[in-house]
Amino acid sequence: MTTLTMEKKAKAPTTATVTLRRKTRSRRIGIRLLTVLLAFGMLVPPDAFAAKFHNSGRKFRRGVSNIALGVLSIPGQMTEETRKRGYATGLPYGFVKGLGYFVAAEAVGTWEFLTCPFQFPKGYKPIMEPEFPWEPFRAPPSKSRRSADRRGR
Repeated sequence: MTTLTMEKKAKAPTTATVTLRRKTRSRRIGIRLLTVLLAFGMLVPPDAFAAKFHNSGRKFRRGVSNIALGVLSIPGQMTEETRKRGYATGLPYGFVKGLGYFVAAEAVGTWEFLTCPFQFPKGYKPIMEPEFPWEPFRAPPSKSRRSADRRGR
């Protein structure tokens, strides 16, 4: 018999193959769902535009960012406390404070993600401050600008 005349017989799939296909299919669905959710979050207007407006889209974005980036609360609080207290006390105190904020950000992010279609609290106001995990990293205004603001300029 030559290789041209030989026919391959189809083998019945094993249970391991079927299980692997199901897992792969579930992963694909999960990745597609995550992509759709992230794309929806990207459609929400940026902070400069949405600063005055608290709506369900902003609440959704707060929830997703707190779930995904809640760990940024640790270095964020360390940065904030170092600015207030100096390096010697700011770093250890900020680390401990950041751990608390990390746990809170994950819990609040999950709550805001699940309740984004509903107006709770009233007006879609944020539950915790800072509203987003990256806010403590923003540089404070310079001293010259603060003094100009005090003089009324």
